[in-house]
Amino acid sequence: MKKSHIFGIIIIAVAVMVIVSTAGDASTYVSFGEAQELAAKGNSGMIHVVGALKKDEQGQPVGIQTSPDMLSFSFIMVDQNNLEQEVIYNEPMPMDFLRSEQVVVVGSYKKNMFVADKILMKCPSKYQENEIKVGEVR
Repeated sequence: MKKSHIFGIIIIAVAVMVIVSTAGDASTYVSFGEAQELAAKGNSGMIHVVGALKKDEQGQPVGIQTSPDMLSFSFIMVDQNNLEQEVIYNEPMPMDFLRSEQVVVVGSYKKNMFVADKILMKCPSKYQENEIKVGEVR
C-alpha cells in the first residue's frame, strides 16, 4: 500500500471516531413526560425540553421564585403537551427571561425535579418592520 492510502484510511478512521463520540453526547428534544421516563430508565444525559412560561390571564408569568441571594431561581414551564413542571436553574435569571415567547431548558431530572444546566430563549423581536409608504419622508 502506498503511504497516501494509509494516510487516507487513518483520516477516515479519525473522522468516524469523532462522529461516533459526538453522537453519543447529543441530546434530544422531548416533553417533560418523556424526560421523566428517560430518567426512570437511568438516562442521566442532557435533555432538551421546549415550552413556555406558565402565564396568568393577563399574560404575566406566574410561579417564578428567586433565591434570597438572587443567584438561582425556579419557574413553572408548560411543555408542548401542556404538562407543567417546576424547573430549577442554579444561575441568575437571564436578561429578558420574563419576556420570552418560548423557552428551551437543557438539563436532567434529579429527584423528580428538572434541573436546567442551560436556558435558551426566544424573545419577541425588538425591531418591528414598519411599512413605508411611497413618498413618505422619515
